[in-house]
Amino acid sequence: MKEKLYDKFLFNFLANDRENAEAIIEAGSGYVVPGIVSDKFDTVDAAIKKVEELKSITNTVSIGLGGGGNPANWKKVLDIAVASSPGHINQPFETASYARRYLDRKGAPAQLVNALIQPTGEVGKIKLAVSQQVMQVEEFIEVARGYGIESIKMMPIKGTEHLEELVYLTRVAATKGIRGVEPAGGIDVNNIKAIYTAIKDIDIDFFMPHIFGSTIDKRTGATIPAKVSEILAEVEGL
Repeated sequence: MKEKLYDKFLFNFLANDRENAEAIIEAGSGYVVPGIVSDKFDTVDAAIKKVEELKSITNTVSIGLGGGGNPANWKKVLDIAVASSPGHINQPFETASYARRYLDRKGAPAQLVNALIQPTGEVGKIKLAVSQQVMQVEEFIEVARGYGIESIKMMPIKGTEHLEELVYLTRVAATKGIRGVEPAGGIDVNNIKAIYTAIKDIDIDFFMPHIFGSTIDKRTGATIPAKVSEILAEVEGL
C-alpha cells in the first residue's frame, strides 16, 4: 500500500483469480489493492488458497466481510488472515482491536485492520456496525485511536448520498492520526470524481474506496479492467 495516487489515493476492487488481479492492477496503474470477500467461499481453506494465489503477484490482498459488510463474518475473515497474512482485513469496529491483537499473538506479519462503521444521515455522527450505537465522530475517533485502530471503513455511503458525513469523518480522522479512511457502497465511475474532489485537500495517509458491484462482470464474477481504467481516468489530473 506504499504506491498511492497523489501519495494518498488507492482503490480496492475484487479479483476472482491471479489473471484478473494482474489485469486490474495494470488497469489501475498499480494503485489497486485486489480483494476477496469471505462469504464467497464455502470453506476457510478455499479462501486461504485464493489469497495465496493473489499474493503471488501482489504484496497486499484485502479480505472483506462480504454480505454488504456483514459483521457476522468477522471470525471467518480472521481465520483466513491468520493462515494467509493478506496484508489488509475488514472487521466491524467492535472486533477490530481484538483481531489485530490476535494476529500479533499468532505471529502474523503486520496486517492493516480496518474498523467498519455506518453513516447516520447526520453530519458529525456515526453508527457502530454491530451495536448500532450512534456516536459523535470526535468521540468515536478518540476511542478508535485508543484501541490502536489505523483505518476506518464507512459503509454504505450510497455513492454521494453521505458524502458530507464522509468528508467530516475523514477530516477528523486525519487530525487525530488515523492512517486511513475507506468508503464503500454505490461508488462508481459517475461519482468517484466528486468523492475524490471532496477529499483531495485532506492530509490523510491513505483514502481507499471499495468499488465492487459497478465494476464486476455478473457472468464471470471478475472485475472488468476497462471499468477500472475508466474510474482511474476520472480522478487523474485532479
